[in-house]
Amino acid sequence: MGFTRESLELLRSRIDLIEVLSPYLKLQRSGAAYKGLCPFHEEKSPSFIVQRGDSHYHCFGCGAHGDAIQFLMTHLKMSFSEAVENLSEKFHVQLQESEQDDRPKGPPKTALKDVLERACHFYQFALLHTLEGHAALDYLYSRGIDLEFIQKFRFGLAPKQSQVFLRAMHEQKISNALLEETGLMSKGREFFSDRITIPICDAVGAVIGFSARKYKTDTFGGKYINTPETSLFKKSKVLFGLSFSRKTIAKERKAMIVEGQIDALRLIDSGFPWTVAGQGTAFGEDHTKELVHLGVRQVYLALDGDTAGQEAAIKIGNLFQKEGVEVLVVPLPEKCDPDLVLQEKGPAEWQKRLDSSVDYLTFLVGRLSKTISLNTPAGKNELVQTIAKQIRQWDHPLMIHESLRKLARLTQTPESIIGVPEGNTPQIYIKRSASVTFTEVDPDRILEADLLRWLFLMGEGTPELVAIAEANLQPFHFRLHVARSLFEKYLAASKENRPRDLLTLAIDLDQAEQQLFMAEILQKRVNRERAVPCFIETVQRILERHWMHRREEIKLKIYSGACTEAEVLDLARQFDQIKKERPQTNIPAS
Repeated sequence: MGFTRESLELLRSRIDLIEVLSPYLKLQRSGAAYKGLCPFHEEKSPSFIVQRGDSHYHCFGCGAHGDAIQFLMTHLKMSFSEAVENLSEKFHVQLQESEQDDRPKGPPKTALKDVLERACHFYQFALLHTLEGHAALDYLYSRGIDLEFIQKFRFGLAPKQSQVFLRAMHEQKISNALLEETGLMSKGREFFSDRITIPICDAVGAVIGFSARKYKTDTFGGKYINTPETSLFKKSKVLFGLSFSRKTIAKERKAMIVEGQIDALRLIDSGFPWTVAGQGTAFGEDHTKELVHLGVRQVYLALDGDTAGQEAAIKIGNLFQKEGVEVLVVPLPEKCDPDLVLQEKGPAEWQKRLDSSVDYLTFLVGRLSKTISLNTPAGKNELVQTIAKQIRQWDHPLMIHESLRKLARLTQTPESIIGVPEGNTPQIYIKRSASVTFTEVDPDRILEADLLRWLFLMGEGTPELVAIAEANLQPFHFRLHVARSLFEKYLAASKENRPRDLLTLAIDLDQAEQQLFMAEILQKRVNRERAVPCFIETVQRILERHWMHRREEIKLKIYSGACTEAEVLDLARQFDQIKKERPQTNIPAS
């Protein structure tokens, strides 16, 4: 994120907090305020308050406090940049990138999304109101897809007749350059032709591309084709259906993964709004990280029952198990998919299949035993060692330990042979990779980012954090210039009783480096219930770091050989004195 102060100021002036909250909360007018049940904790009497015209909400039950950006980050698990861009689109503010931002320039995302939205309207009209569309409708009806479903998920039709779509777009003053940039046009021709279109949306529902299915056997190309890679659409990162499922996934911390778009939409429509699908490519690490970021702790894999589907289940399951996420595999016979089950037997039957899901290791042993015999010593050794090697690649020691023990039980193999230590003590395995916000693991950067994260996300609603920071920390405690600058700006705003909501803080940042650092540190979530003790711990670590640094500086001077004997004695006294003055975080009386 690197936007000009002027464009962020304009965005702040346009935001209507009630309008932002209303799609997600039931707010009722109460005098000059609006009240509702807090989305951040369970309650029966409304304690979540928003004053008309104010830019903040506050819950008198759990203490939740923030602005529109904080709400989108906390409730919908958006990143800071996603929240800013979402609000800019909602309130029609074109964010201007700052001159220091060296990212590749191109048409604004809002302009691209507007083009795709207009295309979506055109495709919908062509499906519902043309003779060619009626043939496509007949095909959809034959698949058990009714008009309500079609309208809900905005199905459309890319006409076969050449240039019809382009003429319609040109009449709306949309240039070929924009059509090329959005992937709707290629080499002077429409990219989609003679196909049923299904819009692909980002996590908040804006159209970023299309998946197009042929409905006639003589249509050129594969069954499905997707929008080519654009600045908006990266198929390795997009989860189809997330705009419909994101809220439930974040709330219930579970997700169901299917192969096809129709499968995903059918399940969402049938009462399983925690379903997503990959996007015409292998489900990969970026897809996994998106769901892990939403807090998912349990994943159901409902992939097709054929060999390809089962092999995909092995690979996808491994990605989540590596992250410590529980994986359950939904049993499906060959030539069967979720869409077919729902059409023929309904949601109740699908729920039965979910209830009969098997855990990942049981599925994996069963799957591999179809090609590797457990009835021979060599076969059993190969199967056990293959799975054990895979388990040891995972990132969490306890997950590895317990999974190895389970593998031993499933294959009736002594734990000691598989490598499970006696006494049920997990071995400490070294992680082979780590997912961190920053490109380099810099402990100083991580520590100072942690401190600022607590202040930015909790400081305004938890004033004791600010008091602790003021009582203990000075600018010299920070090693990163950008962190020191942000800390000083935050405390200055607090002392002057100026707003410290996230958008106001972003507006007050002069440099793109500061904006980018702020966006990065806000990627990680915080545990609101442990705000004060965690903040105290972070402050203590910074104080001890500075204390140890002072001691090391003196030691280096003593051993440098550049000091006189008297100077060495004086430095030694300083060292001993500092050693006795181990810092302790000062907690101001409330």
